[in-house]
Amino acid sequence: MENGSQQKWQFRGNEELNMAAISVRGALAMLMKNVNNPDDGDDPQRPTIMLGRGDPTEFRSFWTAQSAVDAVTDALQSFKFNSYCPTGGVLEARRAIAEYLSRDLSHKLLAEDVYLTGGCTQAIEIMVSVLARPGSNILLPRPGYPQYEARASFDHLEVRHFDLLPEKGWEVDLDAVEALADHNTAAIVIINPSNPCGNVFTYQHLEKIAETAKKLGIFVISDEVYGHLTFGSNPFVPMGKFSSTVPVITLGSISKTWIVPGWKLGWIVKNDPKGIFDKTGIVDSIKNYLDITTDPATFIQGAIPQIFERTKETFFSNIIGIMKEAADIVYEMIKAIPCLTCPHKPQGSMVVLVKLNLSTLEGIDDDLQFCLKLAKEESVIVLPGVTVGLKNWLRITFAVELPVLEDGLQRIKAFYQRHAKKQ
Repeated sequence: MENGSQQKWQFRGNEELNMAAISVRGALAMLMKNVNNPDDGDDPQRPTIMLGRGDPTEFRSFWTAQSAVDAVTDALQSFKFNSYCPTGGVLEARRAIAEYLSRDLSHKLLAEDVYLTGGCTQAIEIMVSVLARPGSNILLPRPGYPQYEARASFDHLEVRHFDLLPEKGWEVDLDAVEALADHNTAAIVIINPSNPCGNVFTYQHLEKIAETAKKLGIFVISDEVYGHLTFGSNPFVPMGKFSSTVPVITLGSISKTWIVPGWKLGWIVKNDPKGIFDKTGIVDSIKNYLDITTDPATFIQGAIPQIFERTKETFFSNIIGIMKEAADIVYEMIKAIPCLTCPHKPQGSMVVLVKLNLSTLEGIDDDLQFCLKLAKEESVIVLPGVTVGLKNWLRITFAVELPVLEDGLQRIKAFYQRHAKKQ
């Protein structure tokens, strides 16, 4: 600079992004930095066991169906899906998703009810932004998936939390919902099957949620990204079954059911036989947002009809069989770790929430410290509950090969024994 003067730059980063950056990815990155390091004299031969992320694609037993891979290959080689797509997505893909979801509903969805998104994450972003009018608020579950709160913070949408009750199988505290809502409340979010709790709501409880939402004059956003990944006594029931009671927006994707999170193909679906979303401007807002955002890859959209048509039921039953066995293992092995309590055996999704009993441990003050030390000493990654809104709990992912899961849980037990309070 002339005369040694220092240039003054007028730009700055957006601090609100820093404030809104609550994410599973961020928490896992922090924990991975704490994993054993050969440079510090740690054992370089001990592999890291990831029990903190719902992405089992590295394991062969969780590889997606060959028919899905073939469908993507065929879509690419057809040269029909190299272009931009229309607002809402490729018509054939929207129609295939409508037909696929209609199998579980009492009403028939149409292609125009479906809007394709870049995974379920973008679907969340769109719906939160659609609702972010000045003064509005949204009801979110606690514990829940942090993407909702992060996006709401960024969009200046007020969040009000209702509790999920572990003593009642993680059901929604409906009395709290009624107390929280006011004339500015727009919607209530439920996640079923649940991430992070691992429960599956019963038909009767979903019916009560619908009736409560109708009473309050709000609609339901039902995150069903883990739909049909159930292996307990409660079958998966889509919230859309209750759309004659209350309008429902369903969010979903192929990421978990087909084990392809990297393909980033999700959807927003309106279950609204009375046309309430059209009358209130929700549909127009969704379309307007889609006009100014990115689309999922067109060739993945083009593969959807063939993926849905040709994936054999044995693929899904094999995955569910593995998940059921993994859920049994995690539930039983946690019983032998005194610092952990699992209130309920998981019935769906890929995760379970367990309570951390700090009174049994020496020198560990909270869930984050537990996870950091566990990563350092045992090279095992689990997610601290504070990330999902419940301090001093842990979210454990069991979508891994069964021997890996058993090894990871044995390491957690060894970690407990090393840090247990002396009697």
